[in-house]
Amino acid sequence: MKWKNYCVKLCGSKRSVPLDRPHHIHIFWSWLGSFIGIAATAYLSVKTNSPLLMAPFGATSVLIFGIPDSPLAQPRNVIGGNFIAALVSLTILHLFGSEPWAMGMAVATAIGMMQLTGTLHPPSGAVALVVMMTKAQWQFLFTPALEGSIILVLCAVVFNNLAHERTYPKYWL
Repeated sequence: MKWKNYCVKLCGSKRSVPLDRPHHIHIFWSWLGSFIGIAATAYLSVKTNSPLLMAPFGATSVLIFGIPDSPLAQPRNVIGGNFIAALVSLTILHLFGSEPWAMGMAVATAIGMMQLTGTLHPPSGAVALVVMMTKAQWQFLFTPALEGSIILVLCAVVFNNLAHERTYPKYWL
């Protein structure tokens, strides 16, 4: 009986519903916002000679510019989630190294800590992997995790509020 129930679950319980295609104006604002946010962060990286960008920020941009109303895109989640994931994974890295099991522990523990603190941000799972795969130093906690997150959120605050139909953030804390 349990096996049958498990197999039924694998088939899914609902029909697939594609995401609504947003209006072309929304698509333009999302495109322009993500362009400006990533370009500004990259520019500041070059000018300050400081690594403010990392791959997970591409996914963060999808959230903060593509679906800025999402709870996962709010500043608390972006900044807090990236910071917590970096802190957790740096701790695991420096205690246990970058063995495959430690990578799994870093991502899993980051997810758990984000859930406990109400700062869940999906790209932060990738932050944990970046830390483990690059064997990052403690400085990574601030640059790029904290500083880069703050820059992207500030870009999202300024940019998203230029559009009449957008309000960002929905909440700070």
